[in-house]
Amino acid sequence: MKQLTLLFLLKENQVLLAMKKRGFGAGRWNGVGGKLDEGETIEQALIRECQEEIEVTPKNFTQMAEIIFHEQHEGEQKTMQVHVFTCSEWDGEPNETEEMAPKWFNISSIPYDEMWPDDPYWLPQALAGKKLKCEFHLDAHDQIISKTVKEDEFLYE
Repeated sequence: MKQLTLLFLLKENQVLLAMKKRGFGAGRWNGVGGKLDEGETIEQALIRECQEEIEVTPKNFTQMAEIIFHEQHEGEQKTMQVHVFTCSEWDGEPNETEEMAPKWFNISSIPYDEMWPDDPYWLPQALAGKKLKCEFHLDAHDQIISKTVKEDEFLYE
């Protein structure tokens, strides 16, 4: 199972989303993150991906969700485990890179219609401070076949 990270920077009532400019997920708003490199911990990958994608070093981040995705991609069944974090303290200012274009959004006006189809089911809860365990089954067109979103306050203590 492929392991990935996803981070959302928070300030006041805003969340930083980044427009993916190339590769998997291009044309969608999302948090920043990506796959773990060989021998890397989840936390090391989270920091590295944030530095590469928006030139920020996250500090004091908190895991809010663990999401399992079962999907069809390029004709193959794939399973991914995504470790989702929020962070309200970091070094540096978010900058656009070749891969991502960051932008602050009010939490009340997140552009869910330009994001992955699963995001409305769990992201509002995670941004509200709930700890979640989720599982999504997607078809070859990224449509949700089935979903489970459970709150578990003790999951990441």
